[in-house]
Amino acid sequence: MLERLSELVREYDVVVAQLSDPSVISDPRRLREVSKRHHELEPVVEAYRSYQAAEADLATAREMLVGAEGEDRELLAGEIDSAEGRLADLEERLRVLLLPRDPNDGRNVIVEIRGAEGGEEANLFARDLAEMYLRYAERCGLKAEILSSGPSPMGGFNEVTLLVKGQEAWARFKHEGGPHRVQRVPVTESQGRVHTSSATVTVLPEAEELEVQVDEKDIRVDVYRSTGPGGQSVNTTDSAVRVTHLPTGIVVSMQDEKSQIQNRAKAMQVLKARLLRAEQERQAAEMSKARRSQVGGGGRSEKIRTYNYKENRVTDHRIGLTLYKLDKVLMGDLDELVDALLADERARQLAAEE
Repeated sequence: MLERLSELVREYDVVVAQLSDPSVISDPRRLREVSKRHHELEPVVEAYRSYQAAEADLATAREMLVGAEGEDRELLAGEIDSAEGRLADLEERLRVLLLPRDPNDGRNVIVEIRGAEGGEEANLFARDLAEMYLRYAERCGLKAEILSSGPSPMGGFNEVTLLVKGQEAWARFKHEGGPHRVQRVPVTESQGRVHTSSATVTVLPEAEELEVQVDEKDIRVDVYRSTGPGGQSVNTTDSAVRVTHLPTGIVVSMQDEKSQIQNRAKAMQVLKARLLRAEQERQAAEMSKARRSQVGGGGRSEKIRTYNYKENRVTDHRIGLTLYKLDKVLMGDLDELVDALLADERARQLAAEE
């Protein structure tokens, strides 16, 4: 591990020098790559330097202990215990930092939410999830916006697509993909009975401009009149856009903006994210045929998380974590769930490394 860390320190010094190199500064793509690598290496190098300082403190204290007596000896023994504890903590932190990085770390994410089983109640739940994620993004210091939405008759969403921007976007949202189940009394229920409905969430890493190239001859663009509530030109001009990727059959529709140009740009953004995910899944499938998709069938029996309103309970079934703070979770307080999922991911990675 120490040899690997020494190599990373040397690389870090090179990267720092490159950040002030005029040839790098003048090349936006190169500057972005170097800045990203600097962001990746910095916490590792800082932890390693703290580890080296703790090692030096420990060595000094042990040397001084040899000739020490009385209170000085007790004081030095305490310093040795403290330094050994710091070393153990820093070694564990370094082991985590050296784990293979998620290739999507640092990317923006596109979050697609759809009502699944449960009719209009599922669409209302999809809206609740969208609002929860918008609040959570704000709490995390991330920028979030609604890219597109398909309203349902009672104010829910048949489907809604969010864009979340920020360095931590992928890390904070990547485990949200899958079927979400809700247990509550729907507004449409007259006898007060609890119903179970579901919505699906898909989390896509946003593709960078040069990563996914879409040939114009591979797409078909259809324009049509927007439907539903909107601005002055909605329902009066053919501003909605439907983009079909002919080789894969992927279809993306956008209608929230007032112009075809804006809707097409957003549709292409989502299309590229879906194509990137498809390629990443293809590569993953080659390594593990047992990999399941995030969404599954969207059924009530398939779920990653259950939201029970009567008990104010939320349960993540992947890690067996139950919290009795559903009201706070829906207001965007997802940190405890997300942190537990990230800790579980790290634990499994460490176990695999061993």
